[in-house]
Amino acid sequence: MRSRWLLIIFGPALLMLLGSLAAMVFLPHPVPRTATPAQRLYLSNCATCHGSRGDGSWRATVFLMRPGDLTDARKMDALSDEYLYTLIKNGGATLGKPGMPAFGYHLSDEQIRELIRYLRRLPRR
Repeated sequence: MRSRWLLIIFGPALLMLLGSLAAMVFLPHPVPRTATPAQRLYLSNCATCHGSRGDGSWRATVFLMRPGDLTDARKMDALSDEYLYTLIKNGGATLGKPGMPAFGYHLSDEQIRELIRYLRRLPRR
């Protein structure tokens, strides 16, 4: 009898907790209304793994992924725009970075170039 009451009291709370955790992990990153078009592209396509500031996301850590730190000026300056374009368009498998998905089917060439310009302007550490 007592365990039934505990289930009635704590069951819905446990379901709400599990639902909230699932929503945090699987729902896309929120995009503010005041975001620029380039920022919208970044937040809707890249922020899930790279984080909203470019220095990594807790979601990627949960799934044991280590995306590149886009705020590291030394590493980013060493990468050419053409390399970043190929990486974003075709994915990382062709360049030895298998965790990076291809966005060539989702983004136009101009959107990819706009995204690269945004990546170059991300705040540096």
